[in-house]
Amino acid sequence: MELLQMHSPTLNTVLMVEETLKRADKQITVAELKRALPRKVMHNTLLQVLDYLQISGKILFTSKGVIWIYEDRHKLEELVNKGLEV
Repeated sequence: MELLQMHSPTLNTVLMVEETLKRADKQITVAELKRALPRKVMHNTLLQVLDYLQISGKILFTSKGVIWIYEDRHKLEELVNKGLEV
């Protein structure tokens, strides 16, 4: 019996997927994401990256697609500074 070897994503792959999702202005399907990536990524590797990004709170990954939801610290501080103090 032959065991399937899992291919772990590299840091460069994770960062590439993050940047592509950040630039997307709407929810996109996994197929659209694969086409938008600057280089090819194996399907199972991409799913591992998406699982990691969802666990870390950076994306929502549903049956309809993927959307970037994370706001970096700089943007959050900017929003707080513009907000009304009560």
